[in-house]
Formats: sequence, C-alpha cells, structure tokens
Amino acid sequence: MSAKTLPTDVPVDEFLATLDARRSAEGAELVELFSSVTGASAVMWGPSIVGFGTYAYHYASGHEGIWPRAAFSPRKAKLSLYGLQTHPDAAALLERLGPHTTGVDCVYVTRLSAIDLDVLRELVALGWSVTADTAV
Repeated sequence: MSAKTLPTDVPVDEFLATLDARRSAEGAELVELFSSVTGASAVMWGPSIVGFGTYAYHYASGHEGIWPRAAFSPRKAKLSLYGLQTHPDAAALLERLGPHTTGVDCVYVTRLSAIDLDVLRELVALGWSVTADTAV
C-alpha cells in the first residue's frame, strides 16, 4: 500500500471506458454492487483501483495511511476484490462464493459471472462493517 495509491480526481466511468468490453461491464456491475451495499460513491485510487469509503490503518511498525474500506480492480487476468477477508465470518462465505483464489488482502476471481453475487454482497457488507471504527 504505497503512498502513491491515494484517491484521485479521475472519474470512475472514464477509467472503466479504457478497459476491454468484458472488464468494463464487470467493473460497472461491481460499482453498482459495492455502491448499493456500502452507500458510498466510487472513487479512483491510483490508476486502477475503484474504492468506496476510506479508513485509517496503523501498523505496529509505525507505518500508517489511508485505504478504501472496500475496493476492486478489474485487472486483465482477474478481478481483484479488496477488503473482503477481514471479518471472522468471511472464511465461511468465501467457501460459497464460487471459483476464486486469495492473497493477503485480495480475493481474485476470473469472471464475475462465475461467482455468487449474493455471497459477494454479504462479503462486502461484512468487510465494510469491520472498518467502521477506523473510517475517515
């Protein structure tokens, strides 16, 4: 989470228009889903992350910063979904999501049509609730 990854003034629709047709459509669908669950507007973070809300993080090492409370990035190979693994109940929901892989803070899916969007909504809501105490 580099200091370079901060909110920008680039319109989300403008960014989505630069993607191939499938990723653009999936991005628009994710904007709608994340917005409806969180009640927050979509904002570009850096050149390729669409974020919702903001929270402050502080690590024991002294590193601190801000990051979106929920986010996604429609990358070429996979969709990266951020903030979905922080709630204790997330692991059980991830088992029901559909085909995916996980990283430290990411859930990766190849196609939005391959996963259960109701489960994704639940994951976004849980992740959003975890960061409520540190929301900026």
